Amino acid sequence: MSGVARTAGIGGPVPVGWREGTLTRAAELKTLCAWVFTTSQDPSSVEILGPAINTHLDAAREAATAAKLNPQKRLRLLRNASLLERAMSNLDAAEAELLNVAPAEYVLGQMPSLLAKVQCHLLPSDPRRQEFERIARALNLIDPDPRPRDSYDEAQMKNAVRIVDACRGRIVTAMRAAASAALREQVRVRSFRNVIVVTTAFMTLLAVSVAILGWLNPTAIPLCFAPERAGETLVVCPTAQSAPFPATPQVLADQNGAGTPGGSAGTAAQDIDDAVKDTVTPQDLLVVELVGLTAAAVAGVGAIRGLRGSSERHGLPVALAVLKLPTGAITALLGLLLMRGQFIPGLSALDTSAQILAWALIFGYAQQVFTRLVDRQGNAVLDAVRGANKPPPAVSPP
Repeated sequence: MSGVARTAGIGGPVPVGWREGTLTRAAELKTLCAWVFTTSQDPSSVEILGPAINTHLDAAREAATAAKLNPQKRLRLLRNASLLERAMSNLDAAEAELLNVAPAEYVLGQMPSLLAKVQCHLLPSDPRRQEFERIARALNLIDPDPRPRDSYDEAQMKNAVRIVDACRGRIVTAMRAAASAALREQVRVRSFRNVIVVTTAFMTLLAVSVAILGWLNPTAIPLCFAPERAGETLVVCPTAQSAPFPATPQVLADQNGAGTPGGSAGTAAQDIDDAVKDTVTPQDLLVVELVGLTAAAVAGVGAIRGLRGSSERHGLPVALAVLKLPTGAITALLGLLLMRGQFIPGLSALDTSAQILAWALIFGYAQQVFTRLVDRQGNAVLDAVRGANKPPPAVSPP
């Protein structure tokens, strides 16, 4: 029964990982807050900051449980970003206010953790970080061989407590600045992720629209070629090809009784257009896009080996991988259109449907040339979010 009661006090379970973490942290801070208030020697601070801390913790728990909007809105989709920011900012505010009223011994014990957070998220040139590191040096926290806390004698401990009491405001200010910087890093990741998601949706809509257009009007964007073989021409499309017909104007003139080369050339052009119209099928564009999408999926699997996972909550690596799929479908289509327009010398007339699909496969895989740049930018955005897997930041000069 006691375990059930503790779980009920925490709240949840909830369906998203960061929400569970928020509920856990809120319960932890609430317990610390109760302990601090019972040991505090300053009733006025408890009376003023106590309700404020509980208000922040309640707001964080409401965000974790996705409480109803106030005021209510009709459109309540895509709330995860605002809920996450509400939870993080309120937890940071509650922790900062708790440090303002906590005993100096507690703040002293938190100093190594606060130092790591400040060094992770504030630049070495930031005056708040420099001031915090000066305080840490005075507490012997920045040292090649720091002494264990239990080796401090009573005088050293009293001196450390005195330093914390004297510098508490600067400690809390630096900690709050680091928390704000960490939140801004999360916002940048989320903003870039949103750009990727919108671009992916647009590319997907474009690919679907082109496939529908090809299905409804196959001759609007024909991906057909007309190679010549031994004086004969045939029309080759992605899923079908025509029967051979005479390619030279002279042969057409003899067969049709036309006496002028111009009439023969016009008849030849007319015959090719009619052959394309008879050969093209509604599924041509769809098949080309599916082949390009498949090649892009293979390229995405190959790119996973260079993709590092992320502990961030926004799913940026997944968004980067999904972007490759509609991009591959579009590049396959555009590549074949360039070849059909004789943009690539020597590759203006493919001989079989298999060759068309093979080139669609190559162009679909070639989307990696463009999306690789996006992958690099995504990795740069993730690198801007500091973490424990990165080299320790340099200490500011004393």
